[in-house]
Amino acid sequence: MRIGAQLYTVRAFTQTDQDLNETIKKLATIGYDYVQVSGIGPISVQTVADICDDHDIRIIITHTDPSRIKDDTEAVIEEHDLMEADYIGIGAMPSNYERTREGVQRFITDFTPAAEKIAASGMKLMYHNHNFEFEKYYDKRMIEYLRDEFPLIGFTLDTYWVQAAGADPTEWLTRLSGRVDVVHLKDMTYKQGEVRMSEVMEGNLNWRLIIPACKMAGVKYAMVEQDECYGEDPFECLSTSLENIKEML
Repeated sequence: MRIGAQLYTVRAFTQTDQDLNETIKKLATIGYDYVQVSGIGPISVQTVADICDDHDIRIIITHTDPSRIKDDTEAVIEEHDLMEADYIGIGAMPSNYERTREGVQRFITDFTPAAEKIAASGMKLMYHNHNFEFEKYYDKRMIEYLRDEFPLIGFTLDTYWVQAAGADPTEWLTRLSGRVDVVHLKDMTYKQGEVRMSEVMEGNLNWRLIIPACKMAGVKYAMVEQDECYGEDPFECLSTSLENIKEML
């Protein structure tokens, strides 16, 4: 399992070409070899690819506008081919789909043609979960409908959001085994009266079970992400997470 950084963590520092270059350079210095492209500014795909290549950082996956994935699939594939990224990511089910059984089915129907084209290109469409996917509709949770009725989609399982739904990340890595090429490693803690995101292994998630479960599930890439750093330097947060993970691995 290879460890990368989710650029959404440092999104405030990736809004221009120059800032992105400095950010990728810092991540390489920290020890990251892989990234997920998400939350960056209006920077050309070629520039993103060139910057990462200059610092020996490989782009593995993105979060891409779902409407572009659905309606401009060929162009999205070409962009990922340019970045040499194997995975095209959806950050969540778009808000125009109701969070109901019927809404999930409509999402599956609408995105299946894109998933077929992406699979034919040798890439994979990936779905990133939050907590709402664990609500039950009739006899199944939304994530189970996606698993059972959308076989062409993979899952970027987010450990924090699974826990936030009251579910067990280890159990869901097992339930989605073979479909989870990429995970988001994100910890959860309780501080100053609120639930917070934290550096990996600095919170309360059971990493002694999660990390082995990732390996058993066939995870290839683990992207470290911390959406909120609560005033701390996000680069230091990413550094701490990487050091902790390396110690366990």
